[in-house]
Parts: sequence; C-alpha cells; structure tokens
Amino acid sequence: MQMPKPLPLLLSLLALPLANACVMSSTHEAVQKELADTRAELAESQAQSRDLQASLDAKIAEAKELDAEIARLKAELTRAHETMAALESDKAALERDKAAMISDTQQLQSSIDEMQLALVELSKRKAEADARIAEFKGLIARFQSLIDAGKLKVEIVDGRMVVVLASDVLFASGSANLSRDGKSAIGEVAALLADIPDRKFQIEGHTDNVPIRTAVYPSNWELASARALTVLKTMLEAGMPADRISAASFGDSKPARDNETPEGKAANRRIEIVVTPDLSTLPGFEELNRVATDAS
Repeated sequence: MQMPKPLPLLLSLLALPLANACVMSSTHEAVQKELADTRAELAESQAQSRDLQASLDAKIAEAKELDAEIARLKAELTRAHETMAALESDKAALERDKAAMISDTQQLQSSIDEMQLALVELSKRKAEADARIAEFKGLIARFQSLIDAGKLKVEIVDGRMVVVLASDVLFASGSANLSRDGKSAIGEVAALLADIPDRKFQIEGHTDNVPIRTAVYPSNWELASARALTVLKTMLEAGMPADRISAASFGDSKPARDNETPEGKAANRRIEIVVTPDLSTLPGFEELNRVATDAS
C-alpha cells in the first residue's frame, strides 16, 4: 500500500503546469509584441524606403534636368565660341579694311595735295600764259598801223613773240644798206619796242637759199649778219638803249617757208626782231637757278 504524498509536494506539482502556462503566455505576449513592433518598424522602414525612393527618383529627375541644362549650356557655349570666332574673324577683316582705308585715305590725301600743288602750278602757268597772251595782244596793238600798212607782221615763232620785217622792203638785193622807207620803218619799230618796259630784243638776219659770193659778203651768213647789225645800229640811233638789243645771223639755215617758189624765197628773206623771253617767269626757273648756284 502506497503512502500518500505530502501535500506541499502535491501542491508544487500541481502549480508547475500553471506556472509554465503563465510563462508561456507571457513569452507569447512578448513575442507578439516584438513581432508587432518588428512589423511596425518594417512598415516604417518600408515607408522610409518609399520616401527615399521617391526622393531618389526626384533627385534622378533633377539630375537629368541638370544634365539637359548642362548640355544646353554647353551647346550655347559652343555657339558662343563659334560666334566669338566669327566676330574675331570679322574684326580682323574690319581691321584689314580699316588699314586699307587708312592707306587709301593717305594716298588720296597725298593725291589731293599733289593735285592742289598741280592746281597752284597750273594757275601760276595760266596766269603766266594769260600775261604772255596779253603781252602779245598788246604787241599787235602797238604795231597795228604798220601791220595794216603791210610793213611787218607779228608772229609766234618757236614760242617767242617775233616782229617780222621783209628784207625786200628794207634792203636792195644783195645789200645791207637800209632804204629810206626801211629806215623809217625801223625807226618806228624801235620807238614802239623801246616803250615796252623790262624787255630785251634780238635782231636776227635771215636769207633765202640763193648763195652770195662777193668780196663784201662771201656767204649768206655775212649778208644776214650785216643786215641785222644795220637794223641794230638804226634802232640805237632811234633811241633804243644798247643794253636791250643784240644781233644774230642765221643765213639760210632757218627758212620760214619752202625755197622752191619765189614767194617762199621772198618770205625767207627777212629780219626778225625777237622779244627775248624773261626766264625768271618761266616754270622751273627757281629750281634752275638753284642748280646753277650749286654747280658754281
């Protein structure tokens, strides 16, 4: 016969399942709570992950926009560089054009200066020409009565004003002695020429080509010379100052016309009284004078 167990032990044995049940219940609750917390943390983590993904997506989109803006800015910068290069090229072309224009302007100014100098010189020469024309007209006016009487002509020969007197009116054939009418004509000419201020005159003797061979005049040179000297002496007697006249002989070397006709021969037998040009009024005189001074 078994002995009944003691009551305390029995109670302990009965309490053990109850305690275990309480522990299991407490542990379950803890696990449930931990599971719930974990689920909450997971949910929060997922929410944060979604937020981060959304933020990341936004950043990616922003980055794409920035990349597009950078690409646009790079394209604009490239265009700006191209525009700048074109502008630099245009600037260089403009600088070249400017330099060419400056050169052209300088050349134009130089041409203008030269033209102005040329105009001044032309004006000076025109004034000189006008003065010579006026002088020639004045000379014609002085001798108009003698011209009308057929005693002489006033011409321009080799650029010089010349009073031409036919030898046949002044001299007998082969003679250097003035006729009465010739002496009168030379006296009138001398008086008119002497009245022209600041002018000198050269008396030139000319003959036709018919040769002369006499004791007095071995050739046409001597005859032409004698006639020129005769006219010179007659002009001196008429009051012409000696320092204003000279004489020269050209014989038959400078015919005025062809010697093949009687009229041509008559025209070649002549006395020419040349108005000697005043060299100081001619173009280039100052330069010529300087050259002569330097040479001496």
